[in-house]
Amino acid sequence: MAKRKLTHPTPPADNLHEPLARLLKILSSPWTMLLLHRLHIEGPRRFGELKRRLGSISTKTLTERLRMLEAEGWLTRHYEPTVPPQVTYTLADRVLELDPVMIELDRIAERWYGGGGQQPAGKAKSR
Repeated sequence: MAKRKLTHPTPPADNLHEPLARLLKILSSPWTMLLLHRLHIEGPRRFGELKRRLGSISTKTLTERLRMLEAEGWLTRHYEPTVPPQVTYTLADRVLELDPVMIELDRIAERWYGGGGQQPAGKAKSR
């Protein structure tokens, strides 16, 4: 039996122009949140630095994510015509609006998966 390649779910075509669907499509792309988080925490970075800091991301995927985020206006790409050329990526100001969301997700991740605060799957704390 052939293995089926898992693909990332895409919102229905008729929803792609709705603002929330568009935002969620971008944020839910693999590696996007980690890439945004890394640029948010560390500031402007070059391609090689990002690749090293993100670990197992492929060159192709990182290139695709950076191009997508640049096309959407989420980051800027600064090119220096040196030898070798230097390209630096910086978050656009509009992404700073995501700060409260990113900070809260970071806190939740730390509570759920960091230190000793892991909850067993399927067992939610009652409020």
